[in-house]
Amino acid sequence: MTAKDIINIDPELMGGTPVFRGTRIPIQTLFDHLEEGDSIEIFFDDFPGVTREQALALLEMAKNNLIDQAKA
Repeated sequence: MTAKDIINIDPELMGGTPVFRGTRIPIQTLFDHLEEGDSIEIFFDDFPGVTREQALALLEMAKNNLIDQAKA
């Protein structure tokens, strides 16, 4: 799964805020939930429009990006 499969950025949708593709749910919302100590299951309960595959792929991309930056 690529970033384009997961993330949609469209100036006509939520003013260009990055959202999960096929939804109006900002990507930031997942990170906010996790930051607050919520489990990913709570996020899915609150935002059923986001698939498990989307959320886990996004977290994997974020992890890999962070690791790559740390190596540089």
